[in-house]
Amino acid sequence: MKVAVVGATGLVGTVMLRVLAERNFPITELIPVASAKSVGKEIEYKGKRFPIVSMETAIEMRPDIALFSAGGNTSLENAPKFKAVGTTVIDNSSAWRMDPQVPLVVPEVNANILTSADKIIANPNCSTIQMVVALKPLHDRYGIKRVVVSTYQSVTGTGVKAVNQMMNERSGITDGEMAYAYPIDLNVIPHIDVFTENGYTKEEMKMIKETKKIMGDDQIRLTATTVRIPVMGGHSESVNIEFKEDFDLTEVRSILENTPGIIVVDDVANLKYPMPKDAHEKDEVFVGRIRRDESLDNTLNMWIVADNLRKGAATNAVQIAEYIAANNLV
Repeated sequence: MKVAVVGATGLVGTVMLRVLAERNFPITELIPVASAKSVGKEIEYKGKRFPIVSMETAIEMRPDIALFSAGGNTSLENAPKFKAVGTTVIDNSSAWRMDPQVPLVVPEVNANILTSADKIIANPNCSTIQMVVALKPLHDRYGIKRVVVSTYQSVTGTGVKAVNQMMNERSGITDGEMAYAYPIDLNVIPHIDVFTENGYTKEEMKMIKETKKIMGDDQIRLTATTVRIPVMGGHSESVNIEFKEDFDLTEVRSILENTPGIIVVDDVANLKYPMPKDAHEKDEVFVGRIRRDESLDNTLNMWIVADNLRKGAATNAVQIAEYIAANNLV
């Protein structure tokens, strides 16, 4: 299978290449794509060197699949061009997520909606992905009425500039590039993406809208507060879920433990619970602190952690590619 990786030199693109190699995706020809300044340079994949090509060259090469992680504007401009030559685009930006004609997919949740006619497929927001993996099996069993989520998100979700800012601050360098309006080391910033008219940020609104679309249920009520914290390795979420029906905690744990892609780490007697450092470089979603909300009937608390560059971005995109390849949807 001929595969293009658009944004191959970026933070997520680099992880995409690593995940493709680790999972032995059936690539017969790799086409790394990056900005004009990178064209002609080489990247390494499975011990071989591959030249970086321009967007125009990649389109002419007619790949079977193009994994995009190069920003919304690049995707809006170029995904339709790949589609026009028969390529299936899996896009990691927010450009296509809420387009009613474009499926928004987390394979463990709703890969079954995909057809061979879907030539642009949207990869959801990182914080949404890990949450819906844990919500979907519980929604199927008990029916979700309302979700309250607060996130604790890694600086890697912003990009290399943010990682550099945090490490510079940690080293006492004060004149480096700033990805945030405030220092991030030894600080917490309750602000991810831009603010909208309703006082929520775009990141918070993404979680609200994307969850309903992925879960296929507009009746789920959801509110979110998204927060940037000075860690690398993964995003964490405190999630409060009100169900239509009451639940048994033992059954809840059993459902989660038997859901593909989830690892339950919930042994508070021995201080075992998910943390970003444990999810780092892993593809699973980790769930712990599972307990009843004693202030409201039929309501559950959970703590959800995942590597935002892997399951929250690259791995989810590759899993979509695996699904469409396995089901001959390319």
